[in-house]
Amino acid sequence: MAQTKSLIDTLKSELKRQGKTYADVATALSLSEASVKRLFSERTFNLNKLDRICECLGMEISDLVRLMEQATQLTTHLTLKQEQELVSDIELLLMAHFLMSRWTFSEIVETYDISELKGIRLLARLDRMKIIQLLPGNRVKLMISKNFEWINNGPIQRFYEEKVQSEFFDSSFNGPGEYRVFLSGMLTRNSNAETIRRLKRVANEFNEMSIDDESFPMDERFGTSVLMAMRPWGAEVFGSLRRGKAKKF
Repeated sequence: MAQTKSLIDTLKSELKRQGKTYADVATALSLSEASVKRLFSERTFNLNKLDRICECLGMEISDLVRLMEQATQLTTHLTLKQEQELVSDIELLLMAHFLMSRWTFSEIVETYDISELKGIRLLARLDRMKIIQLLPGNRVKLMISKNFEWINNGPIQRFYEEKVQSEFFDSSFNGPGEYRVFLSGMLTRNSNAETIRRLKRVANEFNEMSIDDESFPMDERFGTSVLMAMRPWGAEVFGSLRRGKAKKF
């Protein structure tokens, strides 16, 4: 409910900024002004109504979410010192990883050998790093933005490359729920950019499904990892066969 309130508050602020009134919203929704006031007070918007109001404001729902995140000052990246702190303490990194994967605190301490007292201390450190907001009852609210990224070639990326990536690829990818594809072809810059946009859309959809599946019991969910990568590239094994200034790819 807290996030719903933030979203509606952001919507009201944007209406005010653009000089729109409840009467304007009522016209857009084909409702009475009284009905619109009730929608805002009870926060009973469905996606269709929210989409139509956003259209009235000349924006998408995703734009509204972005404004909400900016207003709540969600974390988009950590400092180098903070990433170094994470990789220097495996228990802290574990706690951050699974909270960001939307496990509850109780699920983490029940699954891993971390005492409740030690776990609470780890939560407090993650709260200071603004990865989470620590709430009563050891509940947490994630404070990371949808466009959160680790530092490029920073401590976390290097940690996963050295400790996790090789283990991830040590599979035939023929088992249930596994899939691997490697494609290679010649693309224009426009097609390359469009493919990257689509890969980003798949990543967003994965995150949304992860959030939706939070409502299922823990024993009906399992850890799932996806790695997508794309870059202009040619196999170095053929490098010796290149002619003079011929293109690499």
